[in-house]
Amino acid sequence: MSFSSGPIEGEQYVCLVCGFNMIGGRPDRCPFCGAGPDRYLTADECSARYRVKGTPVNDRVTRLNSVPALGIEHSAYRIETDLRTYWVDSPSSFDPDLDPVDVILFTHHHFLGASNLYRRHFSAEMQIHRLDSEHELCREFTFDTTFRHDFEADGIEAFHVGGHTPGFTVYLFDDTLFICDYLFLQEGKMTFNPFGPADDTVAGGERIARFLEGRSISTVCGYNYVAQFTEWMEMFRAGPLFVGH
Repeated sequence: MSFSSGPIEGEQYVCLVCGFNMIGGRPDRCPFCGAGPDRYLTADECSARYRVKGTPVNDRVTRLNSVPALGIEHSAYRIETDLRTYWVDSPSSFDPDLDPVDVILFTHHHFLGASNLYRRHFSAEMQIHRLDSEHELCREFTFDTTFRHDFEADGIEAFHVGGHTPGFTVYLFDDTLFICDYLFLQEGKMTFNPFGPADDTVAGGERIARFLEGRSISTVCGYNYVAQFTEWMEMFRAGPLFVGH
């Protein structure tokens, strides 16, 4: 495994509103949230201002977040399997002092973060569903594997859901479910992510329900929350709403 240090090569900007990394130039608007260039930092400036903090979820899973908080940045998660170290999604800020990662898995193309920099720094492998790899937001990112089907690797199960995005994938490791932002939790209520096609998103929820049948799960890791599965599942069974944005 190789390591690199020093300034980031090439132009790269980070949106302070949403955390999206813009590679290869400075656009007039963030391609993810639409913020203007007065809300960008260069990737080097972002790395100097923000660190990435790990918060244990359990013995083998750690939550990763930028400190201080970087806009509405999502959480990423580190999984320690017996053989390799994985991330589910990537932090938006590049912190070279993080422990190495072998494989970066993505739930979908919205949360690529600074994965291109971590890929180069740690010689990590990046994997995303083929359907999401084809999105315009992915154009400047390199994926080593674009999978088409459900799979299992080193004890991690990947289950293609679709819905919110065409390639949306959830992951399960031991008793921990990684659901990202497919379902929002706010003030004790659960709703589907409204930024996607309503019918497809609700149908994806039905696929998630089938995937969870008979599973022994204790923890759910979302894009901005960690929840006990029993409480989360009670809300899920009650039927989350799709509230248009």
